[in-house]
Amino acid sequence: QVQVVVSGGGLVQPGGSLRLSCAVPVSDFRWMHLAWYRQTPGNQRDLSAGITNADYTDYAASVQGRFTISRDDAKNTVYLQMNSLKLEDTAVYYCNVDSRRWTTSLPWGQGTQVTVSS
Repeated sequence: QVQVVVSGGGLVQPGGSLRLSCAVPVSDFRWMHLAWYRQTPGNQRDLSAGITNADYTDYAASVQGRFTISRDDAKNTVYLQMNSLKLEDTAVYYCNVDSRRWTTSLPWGQGTQVTVSS
């Protein structure tokens, strides 16, 4: 079974930065449309940023201008650079296919906790 491995989370102060990485060990990675999602307790998992196989990117309004999604097809890895972090960015972050553009999801895995706190 495919195991998506997410790393890079942690504790950061408001205004700080973190970079998340997600390794996706599948042969068709370069064709996949991917996304980062986040989830807080009691809430659904929401899409924060998406990237197509042609490197077109889009973002949720809540992170637009602060987060940047990118990918390295040679490393089967997708990244999320998070700058100017806010308290409300605290969540568990996951990566997966972009459900708006790719029908078959990958296993979700454990995600990585990002905590923004002073």
